[in-house]
Amino acid sequence: MVAQPALASHPRRFMAAPQRNRRVGRPLRLLTKTMRPDPELVELIGQRLMQRDEVGAALVRAMRIGDAEDPERVTMGQFKTALECGADAVPDCPRALREFFAEVERIPHWVDMQLINEGAAAYRRLGSNAADVMLQLSLIGGYRFGGPADLLVETGGLTGRTTVRRLAETQKWAVSVSQPDAMQRQGEGFKLTVHVRLMHALVNHQFETNGRWEIDEWGLPINQTDQASTLGLFNGALLLGVRLLGVRVSKSESKAIMHLWKYVGWLMGVDEDWLCDNEAQQHRLNYHFLITQSTVSAAGPPLAQAIVDAQRFLHYPNMSRIRGAYQRARLLSMLSYFLRGEGMRDLELPRSIPWAVLPALAKNSVRYQVLSRTRFGRAYLLRWGDRSSEKLLTKYFGAQKHDVGQLAV
Repeated sequence: MVAQPALASHPRRFMAAPQRNRRVGRPLRLLTKTMRPDPELVELIGQRLMQRDEVGAALVRAMRIGDAEDPERVTMGQFKTALECGADAVPDCPRALREFFAEVERIPHWVDMQLINEGAAAYRRLGSNAADVMLQLSLIGGYRFGGPADLLVETGGLTGRTTVRRLAETQKWAVSVSQPDAMQRQGEGFKLTVHVRLMHALVNHQFETNGRWEIDEWGLPINQTDQASTLGLFNGALLLGVRLLGVRVSKSESKAIMHLWKYVGWLMGVDEDWLCDNEAQQHRLNYHFLITQSTVSAAGPPLAQAIVDAQRFLHYPNMSRIRGAYQRARLLSMLSYFLRGEGMRDLELPRSIPWAVLPALAKNSVRYQVLSRTRFGRAYLLRWGDRSSEKLLTKYFGAQKHDVGQLAV
């Protein structure tokens, strides 16, 4: 479902730093052989900075009805019941809740659950490489552009003591969607993705209406453009990033991983015409997202520095001070490799020699250039990936339950 325009004009952030961003995006331009940006796509990107997930927004409006006796009012308890058991399990189910679940439970004609499971397995075989790229290139690299980073600062989502918890929740979600059959209706990946969709809609409504968000500057707090560009970091940018670490990704694996994230994006409420079937489409779309961004804002450096410093406070079974210092140094080394000098300067991070990349390249040469070419090797990589995911979640959550935070209306 394509959202309807909320406001008529583009926000000021749109195309605010074209020369800088074309320089940053030069590798993508060369990869996609984009001689000239598509003016219609560029215009659409600007428009959708002012568009929201209307299905999620309708549900939130029903949750915000002040009269507790109004039959159209939706409670968080009703949402949780519908998420677990379906809307039919909710007595006198309000219309907005029923319509929301009718939408997310509708399986588009293009969905291939077998291919989604293949994508999940291929993603798990990436092991710790996927977590590295998600954190370093996708998340921290994204802070080089204003908008989403500024919203994170406003919500307190990645500052202070919440940093480790929020990172843990993001990792938990990414691990969950990649489990076998996780995207079936009763799967954990499906439920967490729908949970996150409502969370986004709640945050969007809050900051659209509380007067703390500059819509004229940044667009809607959580808008279609930012949601689609974030999805591009989880599929296209991920696949490019792991290749830079020496991972061989076959055509069939690429196709399957793209299909997995296409369905995840659809469940999240991303406009369907921006859901890509293959890397070529996604890289081209990502290039256009990149060149239309603003430059780094005041929010970017503190967020990046908070994540770097948080490496000291993860949950290590022993020698926590030494291991925390090592993980911090390793992260700075990997960031210097992915973001290069300009990116590190943008985020005011100390540049480091990319020493940590060499052992990753060496290990991945064996894992993916040799082992991944055999059935037994792929089975080994799958087991290794599963162990890597469990270790990652333990490192972020510690003794806490591995789950995503509660929603608050």
